[in-house]
Amino acid sequence: MSQRVATNIITGFLGAGKTTTILHLLKNKPKDENWAVLVNEFGEIGIDGALMTEQGAMIKEIPGGCMCCTAGVPMSVGINALLRTKPDRLLIEPTGLGHPKEVTSKLLSEQFAPYVDLKATIALVDPRHISDEKYTANQNFNDQLDSAQIIIANKADQSSEQDIDNLILWFEQFKLKHPLGAERLQLVTTSQGSIDLVLLEQVRVAEALTASEHSSHSHGHLDPQFGLQPGQEYVRKENKGQGYFSCGWLFGAEFIFNFDQLFSMLSSLTAERVKAVMNTDQGCYAFNMSNGVVSVNQMTLEGYESRIEVIDSELMPWQQLEDVLLSLIINK
Repeated sequence: MSQRVATNIITGFLGAGKTTTILHLLKNKPKDENWAVLVNEFGEIGIDGALMTEQGAMIKEIPGGCMCCTAGVPMSVGINALLRTKPDRLLIEPTGLGHPKEVTSKLLSEQFAPYVDLKATIALVDPRHISDEKYTANQNFNDQLDSAQIIIANKADQSSEQDIDNLILWFEQFKLKHPLGAERLQLVTTSQGSIDLVLLEQVRVAEALTASEHSSHSHGHLDPQFGLQPGQEYVRKENKGQGYFSCGWLFGAEFIFNFDQLFSMLSSLTAERVKAVMNTDQGCYAFNMSNGVVSVNQMTLEGYESRIEVIDSELMPWQQLEDVLLSLIINK
């Protein structure tokens, strides 16, 4: 490679809006540039890659937990594959339960330093979570914010004035203890992941990196390819770790789901996070549920396998949910 590839880590906890932000960036990238995205998901069924495919970027997925585990092999394989495409920019989205400092250490290692120009780390946060002990007591939540040089307060349109005031007060205290120093940190408030591309160019300020201890997660494949076996109509995959449980389903492209019933079912789920790309009787749609709110976006994908991932801090009755999903198929 003649020059190093500009690279950004975009981190944040579950539901902060990482994928929405990356989709916004891809839609607004320079038309003459080719971008690549490495997506890491806690669940075993890849969803985000399907959402980004329409934007024309080269996508590589690492499902099944934190990509920095297992000696970093899954991450190395994914990064190498994307660098071989010679992109103009590489975006890395660690799982919402991931450890960005380990990802940073890998990108700064002798293996990748000659090929990667790592810019400032960007962390997204939902302002409503700053006052919620469920999040502030979570080590990953804090590690992600500690690793960032730019903090994006996303979902401002869904936050109250008190939420924003609490966020500003938190940020003032946060700056005082951050290893980079107050003058090197930046807070940006936005909605729908709409951030300026100029933030991607901000130069990274070096800090002392210490890998936090964390449990490893299983990876079914080092370079996973998703697909059903011949004669297999659907598959279910589960994962657990760091106090969270996930279950995902992959359905053959031939199955069509009832849109209205599917939307109603997703709206009634009490899970903390749900993502799906589903073929319905009204077309192919992406479903995104966070904080009890379901958003829907139509997609142009055709012949694509339907997939759904559910994540919660409590173990849910996966078999019952599977039975409901199967009942929503209208062309069995």
